[in-house]
Amino acid sequence: MADKRDYYEVLGVPKDADEAAIKKAYRVLAKKYHPDANPGDAAAAEKFKEASEAYSVLSDPQKRQQYDQFGHAAFDGGAGGGAGGFGGFDFSGADMGDIFGDIFGDIFGGGRSRGRANNGPMQGAHVRTAVRITFEEAVFGCEKEIEINYKEECKSCHGTGAKAGTSPVTCTKCNGRGKITYVQQSFFGQVQNVQTCPDCGGTGTVIKEKCPDCYGTGYKTVRKKFKVSIPAGIDNGQSVRLAGGGEPGRNGGGRGDLLVEAVVSQHPIFKRQDTSIFSTVPISFAKAALGGTIRIKTVDGEVEYEVKAGTQTDTKVRLKGKGVPSLRNRNVRGDHYVTLVVQVPERMNEAQKEALRKFDEAMTGVYPEQEKPKKKGFFK
Repeated sequence: MADKRDYYEVLGVPKDADEAAIKKAYRVLAKKYHPDANPGDAAAAEKFKEASEAYSVLSDPQKRQQYDQFGHAAFDGGAGGGAGGFGGFDFSGADMGDIFGDIFGDIFGGGRSRGRANNGPMQGAHVRTAVRITFEEAVFGCEKEIEINYKEECKSCHGTGAKAGTSPVTCTKCNGRGKITYVQQSFFGQVQNVQTCPDCGGTGTVIKEKCPDCYGTGYKTVRKKFKVSIPAGIDNGQSVRLAGGGEPGRNGGGRGDLLVEAVVSQHPIFKRQDTSIFSTVPISFAKAALGGTIRIKTVDGEVEYEVKAGTQTDTKVRLKGKGVPSLRNRNVRGDHYVTLVVQVPERMNEAQKEALRKFDEAMTGVYPEQEKPKKKGFFK
């Protein structure tokens, strides 16, 4: 036993570690070194075996007390140690089923729910659909009508799935529990597993004679219309929830919800970020130089804005309260930010060109590039 590592060292926990800390440490090691996660890796298998042996002792209060008093000698027969199970250790006192349910779920997918079944009431699944709206409809809200495939309760069997005059019977394989338990032999000993009953699918009942109208499903698919109230301020990709518009539940469970995603069309002028709106407005050179009133388009319509004399291109102005309403409070709105761009005319007639030449001459000396060059001496 002298070649064995200390069990606390194996799990990486202090000697005063509580039960939860020991269990958590073992979960990490078991998941990391489990043979199914490391096929053909002898070193990983040995570390898994070592960790499992340490956990089997430290998770059992009585065995842990013996180990703390006698060390490894407590289990080599010299101090009344127990034998059997895996590597001379008995896993009956350890919560191995709980741990390996998590480990196998992580390795193979599906989590611990793979080994569980429930024939109690279960809510139906949610259904997702989308509706396209305009930029303005997203800003101010609107009412839309959508049509989806809807699973409606079968009127012939009233949702039972059984033929009229009959009813589902208790599953004989699981005795109505919806799950079956079986024992599997492994190198850890006997492991008890629980899985969904394959005969009833976890419902606990079996339909002997299926309803001819719904073929035993309990519902029929129809086209159904819903009115959706789109709130002011909704953004692209956000959804509106309609309670009870989803899939039917099982075993008396309620219906799921209908989730309607808003797909907002792009606007030719406006761009949006959260509750702010952005746009670009061209202005003439004369308006930028002299100042004056311009009209700016907003989601509320056109507004007048007074341009200051000497305004440079790419100047940004803010129209307070002309943005998007907040979803939490539609009385609170964001702002509209406008970039003023001085527009250079691409085409001019001769009279316009001549006027621009005279203006350029009149501006001589105002800009450095318009200063007249000085005559240089011979040596310069």
